[in-house]
Amino acid sequence: MCFECNSTRLNRRSFVKLAGLGGAAAAFANFGLPTAAFASDAPAPTPDEALAKLVEGNRKFVTDAEACSANFSKRRTEVAKSQAPWAIVVTCSDSRVVPELVFGGVTLGEFFVARNAGNVIDTDVLGTIEYGAEHLHSPLVVVMGHKRCGAVSAACEVVTKGSKLDGSIGKMIQPILPIALAQADRGDKFIDNTVHANAVNGAERILAESEIVSRLVAEGKVKVVPAYYDLDSGAVEFMQKA
Repeated sequence: MCFECNSTRLNRRSFVKLAGLGGAAAAFANFGLPTAAFASDAPAPTPDEALAKLVEGNRKFVTDAEACSANFSKRRTEVAKSQAPWAIVVTCSDSRVVPELVFGGVTLGEFFVARNAGNVIDTDVLGTIEYGAEHLHSPLVVVMGHKRCGAVSAACEVVTKGSKLDGSIGKMIQPILPIALAQADRGDKFIDNTVHANAVNGAERILAESEIVSRLVAEGKVKVVPAYYDLDSGAVEFMQKA
């Protein structure tokens, strides 16, 4: 499935329109943040090159996880005053999902990461993505769900059992409920199917609700890709051909 086009269909499928996101970058600028920050003189990778790096990094993690280490002391000094992350990763807050390790021991200054339970695309996450894509020039956005996601499981339980969740948890999972409701199969694969669909929906919403990102995608500068992380095998499935 391609997430680089078809904006009309995506607009129909989005169920929340967030206002004022186009000014997110201006807000950052008002706080004195730089409009461009490069930690390296090396040319930035293309979206496809960045995706290929993720694929290779995850292969390394699956085949030899112990090799995924980095010289943090040296790297900390290199990136202390500037950054040039080559991928934006939106994923779950689950403690077992660590993007920097999952993708082969990525070190400081390489990923711009946004995390919350259920990898939900909200205003904060969209603003973070826009800043990373437009001002840090990150060429790739990955929305990654994972196996046995607790937030998605809770949403599925609301759908199947009518469960009531206390506190802010119920509000947090509300964007996942329509995705769970849309799954026809409520059997053993219900949760896993919803995790996949939630990642796909997140990628679609980024393009539908962010003029900044959709413009960069149209210009060939950015690619948005949904993904799924298998907790058992360590493998990442990209739901688009690399």
